[in-house]
Amino acid sequence: MRLGDIGFRILTRAAAITVLVILGAVILSLTSGSLPAWRAFGLNFLIEERWNPVTERFGALAPIYGTLVTSFIATLIAVPVGLLIAMFLTELCPMWLRRPIGIAIELLAGIPSIIYGIWGLFVLAPFLQQTLQPFLIAVFGEVPLLSSLFAGPPYGIGMLTAGLILAVMVLPFITSISRDVFEAVPPVLKEAAYGIGCTTWEVVGHVVLPYARVGVIGGVMLGLGRALGETMAVTFVIGNAHRISASIIAPGTTISATIANEFTEAVGDLYTSALIALGLILFSITFIVLAAARYMLLRIERRIG
Repeated sequence: MRLGDIGFRILTRAAAITVLVILGAVILSLTSGSLPAWRAFGLNFLIEERWNPVTERFGALAPIYGTLVTSFIATLIAVPVGLLIAMFLTELCPMWLRRPIGIAIELLAGIPSIIYGIWGLFVLAPFLQQTLQPFLIAVFGEVPLLSSLFAGPPYGIGMLTAGLILAVMVLPFITSISRDVFEAVPPVLKEAAYGIGCTTWEVVGHVVLPYARVGVIGGVMLGLGRALGETMAVTFVIGNAHRISASIIAPGTTISATIANEFTEAVGDLYTSALIALGLILFSITFIVLAAARYMLLRIERRIG
């Protein structure tokens, strides 16, 4: 028994160390591959918008901007919708309807991203071009500040379309995790709140959400991590234009879409190194987001005690 316990301990420790080794190898390969780009452009690579393979002048600002904007749009839409769906499933939904809705949410998570991209290009983009985008341009066209946010012709494709596709893709993750943590709330707490006359909204807002906020934040950050790194679906609908525009209906690009579109066409060491540098930047952004989420969760746990 003792030998078996020692062997099991060694096996589990080796598995954990393997994860660290793989992570270190990824970081090392990205860093070494991106060195020529950093030597050629320095930190200007982060603030340069121009991306010209002909003259070998590369800047990562436009892909970084597109990545952050589309992920922000997706999170802004998916978080409230996902929380409302989870609240409905746990507090208001009839028992006979919970299973079909739950299965539908899980099926959304299993659809390949390229299917989302094809649907977005041939269904969502034409719909937005004919309905939502002209409406936004007409309504906000004369409003200060908002006029630049919704400026330009309605192409159908663009950062708004990419953000909506990402919202649909991350919605199942946020909903599933939120539903699980809501169901983990002790029934006695909710029954006590209902017993003193609280409404369903008050029970959810003052009992369920405070109790499950750590899990909810974890689900949101998991969805945000998925949105930051999504490739194929975004590539289909974002327009793949290396420029920065204040309008969210204008075409743009993301880090992952740029790498997917241009890596097979990269000729020359500097071009390839610039794309690898984009990968390192995306890795860094994801790491910073997850680290910030972890720090936030630790602070919440300490405050709770």
